[in-house]
Amino acid sequence: MWANESVFYQIYPLGFCGAPYENDGQLQPRILKVLDWIDHIKHLGANAIYFSPVFESDTQGYNTRDYQMIDRRLGTNEDFGRVCQALHKEGIKVVLDGVFNHAGRGFFAFQDVLKNRESSRYVGWFSRIDFGGNSPYNDGLWYEGWEGNYDLVKLNLRNEEVIQYLFDSIKKWIDEFEIDGLRLDVAYCLDHDFVRRLRGFCDSCKKDFFLVGEMLHGDYNQMVNDGMLHSCTNYECYKGLFSSFNSMNMFEINHSLLRQFGPENWTLYKGKHLLCFVDNHDVSRISSILSNEAHLPLIYGMLFGMPGIPCIYYGSEWGAKGDKSQGDPSLRLSYDKPEWNALTDLIAKLAQIKKESRALNYGNFRSVLLTNEQCIFERKTDEERVLVAINASGNPFTAHFDAGCGTALELISGQTHDFGGGSELKPYSVAFWKMEC
Repeated sequence: MWANESVFYQIYPLGFCGAPYENDGQLQPRILKVLDWIDHIKHLGANAIYFSPVFESDTQGYNTRDYQMIDRRLGTNEDFGRVCQALHKEGIKVVLDGVFNHAGRGFFAFQDVLKNRESSRYVGWFSRIDFGGNSPYNDGLWYEGWEGNYDLVKLNLRNEEVIQYLFDSIKKWIDEFEIDGLRLDVAYCLDHDFVRRLRGFCDSCKKDFFLVGEMLHGDYNQMVNDGMLHSCTNYECYKGLFSSFNSMNMFEINHSLLRQFGPENWTLYKGKHLLCFVDNHDVSRISSILSNEAHLPLIYGMLFGMPGIPCIYYGSEWGAKGDKSQGDPSLRLSYDKPEWNALTDLIAKLAQIKKESRALNYGNFRSVLLTNEQCIFERKTDEERVLVAINASGNPFTAHFDAGCGTALELISGQTHDFGGGSELKPYSVAFWKMEC
């Protein structure tokens, strides 16, 4: 699967393009802004892009009105087709958000229910509708809103017409935009039989079509398996990443990684490739969470060194800030042009290292050295062995351990590293040692 060797770049299009929050009905080709960022995305080393919702919606994208038309605030289907064609020309895969758990109040089928009530042919398209109740919108009927959000009307994924409508939409996306995969919104809520049918349908439409689901907690194996999803969002390690640095307790993230990918037989996700991140459109940007800015390069070193598929959220590659407490729009800003600084340089180098390393893409995980402020772990295949070393302290640290080798190539600097007499880790440093024996 191509995704296993990829570096993802996430764009939230409505925010990225500076579209108004409310759908004002005005057609504007804002999505063409992505064309001006392709060189930046390539330079950063990303070879896959994940677009948050692009289809016609009431407000923020996840309350879909029309699954077959690009949001008019972003442009036309032809405009988005130009963007996808340009990305593919540069070798960048395209993954779209599949919002199948719920639709917006503006969705044509729900509008028909509001108008025709019991006589609407679309009543069965929705999870639960009670014509004897009422909604917060005073509709004269009650319906199930996703997690109590009544702008998100829960779909009935056991209804064959709903399934065929969604599958027809996906087929249109593949035919029209040549997309390479889907990220399934709130996958943890989706009907499992629907997901199995979705996997079979997508497999029949396009070879190596990638399905990744939004999972927050629980056993990811319930949905990440040979018959359902290829991958899911690794929220367990998301929390462990920033918490380990803020508490200066590297045991936390190492515990999660050992639990997920370690050498024991009971390891949960060995051989699976979860989508890993330090921030996204739903959480505070990492530069606003870390209590010590010197840890920002180090957390990206951990992200690219640990098992999984790294995903970078637009703007965070140069340290853009955004606090969830200020509301979601503060996390989804529009930037006139991309910026480049020392952090961006490092991420670009890490992306290059990751894509070219068999061990970092497919290797086992083993903890080699662990203290509160330092960690060294190994990624190993039969062909290659890489050690990732992180010093989160402001003081130098000399690490003594059996490297099983005399020297290594430090992949970030390109210099030879000698393990004799101990390995000195500079303050606030990350190193990737590729063993030379």
